[in-house]
Amino acid sequence: MKRDISDFVSKCLIYQQVKAEHQEPSGLLQQITVPEWKWDQVTMDFVSGLPLSLKRKDAIWVVVNRLMKSVHFISIRSDYSLDKLPKLYIFDIVRLHGVPLSIVSDRDPRFTSRFWKKLQDALGMWEQYLPLIEFAYNNSFQSSIKMAPYEALYGRKCCTPLYWTELSENKIHGVDLIKETEQKVKVIQDSLKAASDRQKSYVDLKRKDIDFEIGDKVFLKVSPWKKVIRFGRKGKLSPRFIGPYEIIDRIGPVAYRLLLPPELEKIHNVFHVPMLR
Repeated sequence: MKRDISDFVSKCLIYQQVKAEHQEPSGLLQQITVPEWKWDQVTMDFVSGLPLSLKRKDAIWVVVNRLMKSVHFISIRSDYSLDKLPKLYIFDIVRLHGVPLSIVSDRDPRFTSRFWKKLQDALGMWEQYLPLIEFAYNNSFQSSIKMAPYEALYGRKCCTPLYWTELSENKIHGVDLIKETEQKVKVIQDSLKAASDRQKSYVDLKRKDIDFEIGDKVFLKVSPWKKVIRFGRKGKLSPRFIGPYEIIDRIGPVAYRLLLPPELEKIHNVFHVPMLR
């Protein structure tokens, strides 16, 4: 009887959709390649939900140089269109550092943080202090590259109004400057690679490697929403998985494209492997 029950439950569609997972997340951590030069590869994200500034801005666009960890804070409006953002990027980033080879960003909406909103309410209008915040960040020690971003970029830390360090008057010209810069970039690349390998080793301990084939049918995980009726169910009886749907393509080592039904056509059809079962 136990064997018959297990066989019946394993083939039950409702059970497969509602059953909670108790296994390790699938998909090993995929490392991003270490950049070869300054501002070749950047990451970007948005900090939104801030009080309106004097120039009617309510968000910050954060653009980070992945090699040196130096950053630019750009004040924007949260309702800027995709036509406006490229123009800002050209004016604030390209004119200083050139066009990047790659951009890393998540697909989530611009996030709103209550903590930041309350903090900015207490400090007052934040936009006028952005240059000082940017300077303080770039002049602070970064553990992943073992130095401050300004030190990596210019060969030494910059003077601040709070602490004036004695800067050497020795100047390096020509080939010596190029060699020193290349050596410093190599040190940073090695440090970033070591940090990345260390993070991957920690994450992969709690993950399992899994592969699907084109043509396989998988269930798609959905996020549980409390007190919200989803797919005809409410609360603990609402399905944790929907489907099954057919895999039609593999996108990279840990992402797959699914053949979704017409009612889900507005959803992006590429999913990370932990979302599939």
